[in-house]
Amino acid sequence: MVLTQNIRFSYGKSTDFSFPDIAAAAGETLLITGGSGKGKTTLLHLLGGLLRPASGKILIDTADISQLADRKRDRFRGQHIGIVLQQSYFVAALTVLDNVVLASWLATGKRATAKAREILTQLGLETQLDKLPSQLSIGQQQRVSIARALINSPKLLLADEPTSSLDDENAVIVADMLSALAAQFGTALIIVTHDQRLKDRFPNQISL
Repeated sequence: MVLTQNIRFSYGKSTDFSFPDIAAAAGETLLITGGSGKGKTTLLHLLGGLLRPASGKILIDTADISQLADRKRDRFRGQHIGIVLQQSYFVAALTVLDNVVLASWLATGKRATAKAREILTQLGLETQLDKLPSQLSIGQQQRVSIARALINSPKLLLADEPTSSLDDENAVIVADMLSALAAQFGTALIIVTHDQRLKDRFPNQISL
């Protein structure tokens, strides 16, 4: 489902990253670890099409997103890549349900309201649908972010430090949810983290 080859990226002349090749199959979870400054978030942004590599290939279901023009890459990301960021960027004035539905409308032009309800219910948020994101706990907000990332049934799900702000109990819950949902949706899941709790949980790892 996801395959990279000889990816390089530079920030000016001072910082140059050369990343190991990555392969992740549908339904598989891959952990990318490494200390601060090793390029974990940069790699995640490359995989998500938010950055373009200086060289190399990023294949997602045979499509090389590194070769797509900016507008086509943005469209591809909206339709085929889900991203769970460290900070949840919700539309503050919209309800939990509407924030998730918005992601489907922006990507496809259709409002997948029934599917959004189904995913949010599966994540244990059925009583929170009409609340504003600010009324939720951090753990609940993270689950809404997961629902939003899954609404378009992506081929690739990327999670950037998804448990760093969570206590042990919620970290386990979120980790298990991500893995189970990736398997259910047939989505390749790549988690970027320095969280030791996740390192102990997922054996399939690449260290930068």
